[in-house]
Order: sequence, then structure tokens, then C-alpha cells
Amino acid sequence: MSVPYETTAYEPAESPESPEEHLARLLGRALNSFELPDEVLRRLDCALAYDSSLHSAHHSAGLHRETYRHTWLLADGCALTLWELVHNTAPGSEPQHEVYVDEEELRAATARLPLPSDAPDFELPVLVQLSPVPGPRHVYVPDDSADHARRLLRRAENPDRPDAETDALLKSAFAHQITQAFGRPCRAGRIGLGYSLYEHAFLLRDGREISLWEVEHTATPDGRHMCEVYVSEAAARDAMERRAAQVS
Repeated sequence: MSVPYETTAYEPAESPESPEEHLARLLGRALNSFELPDEVLRRLDCALAYDSSLHSAHHSAGLHRETYRHTWLLADGCALTLWELVHNTAPGSEPQHEVYVDEEELRAATARLPLPSDAPDFELPVLVQLSPVPGPRHVYVPDDSADHARRLLRRAENPDRPDAETDALLKSAFAHQITQAFGRPCRAGRIGLGYSLYEHAFLLRDGREISLWEVEHTATPDGRHMCEVYVSEAAARDAMERRAAQVS
């Protein structure tokens, strides 16, 4: 009986492949990739990150079989997995690659391989126990997100804007979402003042999520428009309160 070695974290691959390149390489080597449903391929078009891991293996009398799990994180926060079967049981002993949508199909394909039934699967030690990582809180749009973060920080006028460390982290952002935040209003100030609060959520290459909170307002001596950026919603709302108090 095989002991799977699996990971649930969406970590960057050691190679510089993008999710699209990894998928293209997998489909290019799989003999049955044309059998994959079109709907699955359409969903994979919006993949943001991926993880690949060896699931189980079987080696016996010069024959071998390995199964791999390839999981993509999609823009809607869902995960989609394809199972790859690699074996050398075909004439000529050349490695053959097949890909399947679910484990039931994988098991059926594995059962058809001419491998000795009495040879046990190679047991893979579980080297690391990783806790499940929750799906992202946002629906991200892949875009020139690092440049968006740079422009956002450049227009921030508050002296306590995010530091250089945050700026450096955001250089690896590759998808983002902008939403207007509502909720607790700031204290009423001078008539005609305008306040807006926006969350700029960024997805980084290593799977982390970072949000910057932008306050746009006209609470300035001459009534001009001003932009401030903070690393937390609480800090942004406190700044809105302070501004309203200063000009009330």
C-alpha cells in the first residue's frame, strides 16, 4: 500500500516556470491530454500559483510507476488538481506520461499497468507535516501588480506610509484586487469633506497576501485631494478620525 507524500501549501516552484508554463509542459508530455474536459482547461487559464509533489511510487524488476499531484490555485480561490501517471511498462521501456482529472481515473489507469501484483509500492516517508493553508480572501486579477503597488506607494503623502521592507515584498506581487471599504464612518468634520477608504490586496509569488489601505480625502487646509496609505485597516481608520478632528 502506498504512503502518499503530499503538500497542501501553494509554494513557488524551484524552477521559474509560471502556472501557465507548468501546465503547458504537463499537457505537452501527456499522451492522453486531449481527453481532458474543456471546462477543466478553461478554469486553469486563470491559475495564479501551483504546487507539484510526488504522491506515490512502485518499483519492481526494472519496471517503475510514479504518480504526481499537480495542484493549481485559481483566481476564484478554488484549487484544481490533475494527477500524472508516469511508467515504463510500454514496449521499449520508454517513460510514458498520462494525466487524469480525479483519483478514480488514476486508480483505474494504474490497475491496467502490467506490474507484478505481489510487489509492494515504494513507501515514501512523510518528511514534513504541513497545516492546510486557507484559500485566499480575495478574487485576484493577474496584472502588472508590482507596478500598481509602486505607484500607490509613490502617491502616498503620509510620513508613516509603509516602509521599504513592505515595498520590497510587493515587488513579487503578480495579482491584486481593489475594493472600497465601508463600515465604521469617521467622526463628522467640516461640511463638504470627502473620505474614501480602499483596500489594495496583493497576492505574492510565495502565496502570501498583503493588503495596503488607501485613504483618499480632502481634509487639507486648502481642500485639495490627498492620498495616504497604511499597512492596516485600523491605522487607516484612525488616520481618518485624526484628520476629521483637525479640520472640524
